[in-house]
Amino acid sequence: MKGADIVYLIALCDDEQAELRKTEQMLYSYGKKHPETDLLVTCFESVNELLRRIREEAYMPDLVLLDIYMPEKMGIEAARELRDMGNRSRIVFLTMSKEHALDAFGVDAVQYLVKPVSEAAFFSVLDRFPGSMERKNYVVLRIKGRIQRVAVDEILYCEAQGKIQCLHLLDGTQCLLRMTMKKIFDMLSGYKKFVRVGIAYIMNLEHIDNLNAQDICLYTGKRIALPRGAYRALKEQYFRYYCG
Repeated sequence: MKGADIVYLIALCDDEQAELRKTEQMLYSYGKKHPETDLLVTCFESVNELLRRIREEAYMPDLVLLDIYMPEKMGIEAARELRDMGNRSRIVFLTMSKEHALDAFGVDAVQYLVKPVSEAAFFSVLDRFPGSMERKNYVVLRIKGRIQRVAVDEILYCEAQGKIQCLHLLDGTQCLLRMTMKKIFDMLSGYKKFVRVGIAYIMNLEHIDNLNAQDICLYTGKRIALPRGAYRALKEQYFRYYCG
């Protein structure tokens, strides 16, 4: 769909080929009616293959359409594994029975559709989906042995701690990374908001409230002592970022 403004990655998982193709066709029909939204659909007949792609290849779908009754494991169980991996994809269950509807809430599913799913009901779910999913930029990192994506806007700063660096997020989370500061900055340098401050810090300029020759004050109230000689360069970068 040329000219689309928004691209969403959709994972469709169903062991029944007929159901898989039917749902895939509804997705394409929806896309034709909404040319401003590009749905990139990947089909899986195996829930284990879907989990492997997400776990090992950093595949990060925005929406997962998942059959509950799968031969390898129940869709609810697969959804729990996704959440345990730190995956926050929107999940919509497609099933022949209402039996597991309550379980769906336990894995933060956004919808539970009983087959046969009408096009009207399916389109209604997709209409709500883009509005509930603010498109964000992410970096993909290995945190505690798991591949995880982190929203760029949620990064406050990164602090050097020897061979292990600490990424501080807006919600107070601290992610320990076995990466060099250079490699982390290389991942973030495409965003003008990130700057190196001395050898110990990478700062997100958007979250700096004020600064002086002694320290940086973030909007969270956190204060960070400035390395000696770093103030002048940081001040220039700060004004350049906000004033052009």
